[in-house]
Amino acid sequence: MDFRYLGNSGFKISEITYGNWLTHGSQVENDQAIACVRAALDSGITTFDTADVYANTKAETVLGEALTGERRASIEIFTKVFGPTGPKGHNDVGLSRKHIMESIDASLTRLQTDYVDLYQAHRFDYETPLEETFQAFADIVRQGKALYIGVSEWTEEQLRAGHALATQLNIQLISNQPEYSALWRVIEGKIVPASIELGVSQIVWSPIAQGVLTGKYKPGAPLLEGSRATDDKGGAGAMKRWLTDDVLTRVQGLAPIAAELSLSSAQLAVAWVLQNPNVAAAIIGASRPEQVAENVKASGVVIPAELMTRIDEVLGDAVEHDPSQTDTRSPKAREA
Repeated sequence: MDFRYLGNSGFKISEITYGNWLTHGSQVENDQAIACVRAALDSGITTFDTADVYANTKAETVLGEALTGERRASIEIFTKVFGPTGPKGHNDVGLSRKHIMESIDASLTRLQTDYVDLYQAHRFDYETPLEETFQAFADIVRQGKALYIGVSEWTEEQLRAGHALATQLNIQLISNQPEYSALWRVIEGKIVPASIELGVSQIVWSPIAQGVLTGKYKPGAPLLEGSRATDDKGGAGAMKRWLTDDVLTRVQGLAPIAAELSLSSAQLAVAWVLQNPNVAAAIIGASRPEQVAENVKASGVVIPAELMTRIDEVLGDAVEHDPSQTDTRSPKAREA
């Protein structure tokens, strides 16, 4: 396993990070979820990403149980705050001081730890003054409940404003967590250049495009029963944009490139995002331990420039580049 610095800090994380969105507490039974975490540890992964909103807090609980007995200083635990949790009342969502201060304590209890290494604003909150949000984050850092601060799916303007406040408050905003894959490159135009300037790294989710870049979905063929593409609770809606014959045909064209590197298509997809020097880690999920062991093989892979060019040629106009897509990720009004 290779390790990378997170933002402009001395903090290192495993470049393959284990995440439990859509799995722990929902799709996968606890015993299997714990087996996946153990497989991650055995494979050299030390960094684990979750959020209080995943499975309405259950994912954090499962991760806390799975990491019981591990030396705390040897692992990195990330979680997030924003989404509606608990009974989903009017203050159970957003980035108000009330919700943040209550959420960090609840997350620490579920994760069975005194602190998280990275506490992330899961989305931008249009209904709370940014100053209120960052003052709460600063207090949490000073209380020792979080070491660093991050955000997720913030626009360039939001990232710059948040970073300026963090600097004023003498805390470190060092990461952004966006969707990023060979098919979804919307951060490359604005977010990445701004992040390099600010000393912020990307921790990217969905590097295999919800499973599409594995190549298991074939053009003209029915969707696989039991797969994420047929599970309304497991991300099927997010995958629809990729499940066209044109995209799936192009994805099949990546298999020969992967073979040249002695990789599977999934490993190629994970390795591809790690070629971007602003990416500190690719988040992988798993429903079976063997999936973790396979995806970890993408760590340390160097894809030659000519093969990167061929990947671009194969995917062609199936790739989404529009930077304005990031602005659609944060709700303009809270759900509760």
